[in-house]
Amino acid sequence: MWLKDSSIGRKLLMSISGLFLVLFLTFHLSMNVVAIFSEEGYNMICEFLGANWYAVVGTLVLVAGFLLHIAYAFYLTFQNRKARGNDRYAVTARPKGVAWASQNMLVLGIIVVLGLALHAYQFWAKMQLVELQHMAGAEVCTKYAADGVYYMKEYFTNPIFLVLYLVWFGALWFHLTHGFWSAIQTIGWNNLVWLKRWKAISNVYATIICAGFAVVALWFAFVA
Repeated sequence: MWLKDSSIGRKLLMSISGLFLVLFLTFHLSMNVVAIFSEEGYNMICEFLGANWYAVVGTLVLVAGFLLHIAYAFYLTFQNRKARGNDRYAVTARPKGVAWASQNMLVLGIIVVLGLALHAYQFWAKMQLVELQHMAGAEVCTKYAADGVYYMKEYFTNPIFLVLYLVWFGALWFHLTHGFWSAIQTIGWNNLVWLKRWKAISNVYATIICAGFAVVALWFAFVA
Protein backbone atom coordinates (compact mmCIF):
# COMPACT_ATOMS: atom_id res chain seq x y z
CA MET A 1 0.00 0.00 0.00
CA TRP A 2 1.43 3.37 -1.07
CA LEU A 3 0.55 5.21 2.15
CA LYS A 4 2.25 2.53 4.23
CA ASP A 5 5.24 1.58 2.08
CA SER A 6 6.21 4.98 0.70
CA SER A 7 8.04 7.46 2.97
CA ILE A 8 6.21 10.28 1.21
CA GLY A 9 2.88 8.51 1.72
CA ARG A 10 3.58 7.97 5.43
CA LYS A 11 4.54 11.62 5.90
CA LEU A 12 1.43 12.72 4.01
CA LEU A 13 -0.78 10.57 6.22
CA MET A 14 0.98 11.93 9.32
CA SER A 15 0.41 15.48 8.14
CA ILE A 16 -3.27 15.09 7.27
CA SER A 17 -4.05 13.18 10.47
CA GLY A 18 -2.11 15.78 12.50
CA LEU A 19 -4.42 18.48 11.18
CA PHE A 20 -7.25 16.72 13.05
CA LEU A 21 -5.53 17.85 16.27
CA VAL A 22 -5.43 21.41 14.92
CA LEU A 23 -9.17 21.30 14.21
CA PHE A 24 -9.92 19.79 17.62
CA LEU A 25 -7.90 22.43 19.49
CA THR A 26 -9.39 25.31 17.50
CA PHE A 27 -12.94 24.17 18.17
CA HIS A 28 -12.22 23.36 21.81
CA LEU A 29 -10.64 26.73 22.57
CA SER A 30 -13.53 28.58 20.93
CA MET A 31 -15.79 26.78 23.41
CA ASN A 32 -13.61 27.29 26.47
CA VAL A 33 -13.20 31.03 25.99
CA VAL A 34 -16.98 31.39 26.31
CA ALA A 35 -16.70 30.16 29.91
CA ILE A 36 -14.72 33.27 30.90
CA PHE A 37 -17.47 35.61 29.74
CA SER A 38 -20.50 33.48 30.56
CA GLU A 39 -20.51 30.31 32.62
CA GLU A 40 -24.15 29.74 31.72
CA GLY A 41 -23.34 30.19 28.04
CA TYR A 42 -20.57 27.62 28.23
CA ASN A 43 -22.80 25.09 29.95
CA MET A 44 -25.45 25.72 27.31
CA ILE A 45 -22.90 24.76 24.66
CA CYS A 46 -22.01 21.63 26.63
CA GLU A 47 -25.69 20.73 26.87
CA PHE A 48 -26.26 21.48 23.18
CA LEU A 49 -23.43 19.18 22.11
CA GLY A 50 -23.89 16.51 24.77
CA ALA A 51 -24.75 13.15 23.26
CA ASN A 52 -26.30 14.47 20.05
CA TRP A 53 -25.42 12.41 16.98
CA TYR A 54 -23.44 15.19 15.29
CA ALA A 55 -21.33 15.73 18.39
CA VAL A 56 -20.68 12.00 18.72
CA VAL A 57 -19.78 11.63 15.04
CA GLY A 58 -17.53 14.69 15.18
CA THR A 59 -15.78 13.35 18.26
CA LEU A 60 -15.25 9.93 16.69
CA VAL A 61 -13.83 11.41 13.48
CA LEU A 62 -11.41 13.67 15.34
CA VAL A 63 -10.34 10.89 17.70
CA ALA A 64 -9.86 8.45 14.82
CA GLY A 65 -7.70 10.94 12.96
CA PHE A 66 -5.60 11.70 15.99
CA LEU A 67 -5.17 8.02 16.94
CA LEU A 68 -3.97 7.38 13.41
CA HIS A 69 -1.50 10.25 13.83
CA ILE A 70 -0.18 8.74 17.07
CA ALA A 71 0.10 5.23 15.63
CA TYR A 72 2.03 6.43 12.60
CA ALA A 73 4.30 8.59 14.77
CA PHE A 74 5.44 5.52 16.70
CA TYR A 75 5.66 3.49 13.50
CA LEU A 76 7.84 6.06 11.73
CA THR A 77 10.06 6.43 14.79
CA PHE A 78 10.54 2.66 14.92
CA GLN A 79 11.32 2.54 11.19
CA ASN A 80 13.83 5.40 11.48
CA ARG A 81 15.59 3.79 14.45
CA LYS A 82 15.70 0.47 12.62
CA ALA A 83 17.17 2.11 9.53
CA ARG A 84 19.85 3.97 11.50
CA GLY A 85 20.92 0.90 13.46
CA ASN A 86 23.85 1.55 15.77
CA ASP A 87 24.24 5.07 14.39
CA ARG A 88 21.37 6.20 16.59
CA TYR A 89 23.67 6.00 19.61
CA ALA A 90 26.17 8.43 18.13
CA VAL A 91 26.27 11.81 19.86
CA THR A 92 25.62 14.53 17.36
CA ALA A 93 25.01 18.25 17.73
CA ARG A 94 21.71 19.67 16.58
CA PRO A 95 22.13 20.81 12.97
CA LYS A 96 22.06 24.54 12.41
CA GLY A 97 18.59 25.77 11.53
CA VAL A 98 16.85 22.69 12.90
CA ALA A 99 14.36 23.59 15.62
CA TRP A 100 14.52 21.82 18.97
CA ALA A 101 10.88 20.80 18.59
CA SER A 102 11.56 19.02 15.30
CA GLN A 103 14.06 16.70 17.04
CA ASN A 104 11.76 16.00 19.96
CA MET A 105 8.38 15.58 18.31
CA LEU A 106 7.91 12.06 19.68
CA VAL A 107 8.55 13.10 23.28
CA LEU A 108 6.33 16.15 22.86
CA GLY A 109 3.71 13.96 21.23
CA ILE A 110 3.74 11.55 24.17
CA ILE A 111 3.17 14.46 26.58
CA VAL A 112 0.34 15.70 24.35
CA VAL A 113 -1.25 12.23 24.34
CA LEU A 114 -0.96 11.89 28.13
CA GLY A 115 -2.52 15.33 28.52
CA LEU A 116 -5.40 14.40 26.23
CA ALA A 117 -5.92 11.18 28.17
CA LEU A 118 -6.09 13.10 31.45
CA HIS A 119 -8.46 15.64 29.94
CA ALA A 120 -10.69 12.90 28.48
CA TYR A 121 -10.86 11.16 31.85
CA GLN A 122 -11.67 14.32 33.79
CA PHE A 123 -14.12 15.90 31.36
CA TRP A 124 -15.29 13.75 28.44
CA ALA A 125 -15.75 10.57 30.52
CA LYS A 126 -17.83 12.48 33.08
CA MET A 127 -19.87 14.44 30.55
CA GLN A 128 -20.54 13.13 27.05
CA LEU A 129 -19.77 9.52 27.95
CA VAL A 130 -22.14 9.69 30.91
CA GLU A 131 -24.90 11.03 28.66
CA LEU A 132 -24.27 8.23 26.17
CA GLN A 133 -24.49 5.67 28.97
CA HIS A 134 -27.70 7.27 30.19
CA MET A 135 -29.18 7.10 26.69
CA ALA A 136 -28.22 3.42 26.56
CA GLY A 137 -30.25 2.79 29.71
CA ALA A 138 -27.43 2.62 32.24
CA GLU A 139 -28.05 3.93 35.75
CA VAL A 140 -25.61 6.83 35.96
CA CYS A 141 -25.67 10.22 37.64
CA THR A 142 -26.20 12.94 35.04
CA LYS A 143 -26.26 15.87 37.49
CA TYR A 144 -23.01 17.36 36.17
CA ALA A 145 -23.04 15.80 32.69
CA ALA A 146 -23.60 19.19 31.06
CA ASP A 147 -21.87 21.30 33.72
CA GLY A 148 -18.42 21.88 32.27
CA VAL A 149 -17.86 24.87 34.55
CA TYR A 150 -18.20 22.61 37.59
CA TYR A 151 -15.32 20.43 36.39
CA MET A 152 -13.20 23.42 35.39
CA LYS A 153 -13.46 24.81 38.89
CA GLU A 154 -12.86 21.42 40.46
CA TYR A 155 -9.67 20.60 38.53
CA PHE A 156 -8.10 23.98 37.77
CA THR A 157 -8.24 25.03 41.42
CA ASN A 158 -6.17 21.95 42.25
CA PRO A 159 -2.49 23.07 42.10
CA ILE A 160 -1.26 19.67 40.89
CA PHE A 161 -3.72 19.45 38.01
CA LEU A 162 -3.17 23.12 37.16
CA VAL A 163 0.58 22.56 36.79
CA LEU A 164 0.01 19.39 34.76
CA TYR A 165 -2.29 21.25 32.38
CA LEU A 166 0.17 24.15 32.02
CA VAL A 167 2.96 21.69 31.20
CA TRP A 168 0.63 20.10 28.66
CA PHE A 169 -0.07 23.47 27.06
CA GLY A 170 3.67 24.12 26.84
CA ALA A 171 4.27 20.79 25.10
CA LEU A 172 1.37 21.55 22.77
CA TRP A 173 2.99 24.86 21.83
CA PHE A 174 6.28 23.25 20.85
CA HIS A 175 4.49 20.42 19.02
CA LEU A 176 2.28 22.81 17.05
CA THR A 177 4.97 25.35 16.15
CA HIS A 178 6.77 22.66 14.19
CA GLY A 179 3.94 20.28 13.33
CA PHE A 180 1.58 22.82 11.75
CA TRP A 181 3.91 24.28 9.13
CA SER A 182 5.55 20.90 8.56
CA ALA A 183 2.14 19.40 7.73
CA ILE A 184 1.42 22.21 5.28
CA GLN A 185 4.84 21.71 3.67
CA THR A 186 4.29 17.95 3.28
CA ILE A 187 0.88 18.48 1.69
CA GLY A 188 2.54 20.86 -0.77
CA TRP A 189 0.80 24.13 0.08
CA ASN A 190 3.98 26.14 0.16
CA ASN A 191 6.90 27.49 -1.81
CA LEU A 192 10.07 29.42 -0.98
CA VAL A 193 8.04 32.53 -0.16
CA TRP A 194 5.23 30.84 1.76
CA LEU A 195 7.44 28.53 3.82
CA LYS A 196 8.55 31.39 6.08
CA ARG A 197 5.01 32.70 6.18
CA TRP A 198 3.63 29.31 7.24
CA LYS A 199 6.26 29.09 9.97
CA ALA A 200 5.19 32.50 11.25
CA ILE A 201 1.51 31.53 11.04
CA SER A 202 2.27 28.33 12.95
CA ASN A 203 3.97 30.27 15.74
CA VAL A 204 1.09 32.74 15.97
CA TYR A 205 -1.54 30.00 15.87
CA ALA A 206 0.23 27.85 18.49
CA THR A 207 0.66 30.87 20.77
CA ILE A 208 -2.99 31.89 20.51
CA ILE A 209 -4.24 28.35 21.12
CA CYS A 210 -1.95 27.48 24.03
CA ALA A 211 -2.09 30.91 25.65
CA GLY A 212 -5.87 30.79 25.35
CA PHE A 213 -6.10 27.45 27.12
CA ALA A 214 -3.68 28.66 29.80
CA VAL A 215 -5.71 31.84 30.38
CA VAL A 216 -8.91 29.81 30.83
CA ALA A 217 -7.20 27.47 33.31
CA LEU A 218 -5.66 30.34 35.28
CA TRP A 219 -8.96 32.24 35.22
CA PHE A 220 -10.78 29.40 36.95
CA ALA A 221 -7.83 28.80 39.26
CA PHE A 222 -7.56 32.36 40.60
CA VAL A 223 -10.48 34.53 39.42
CA ALA A 224 -13.75 32.64 38.91
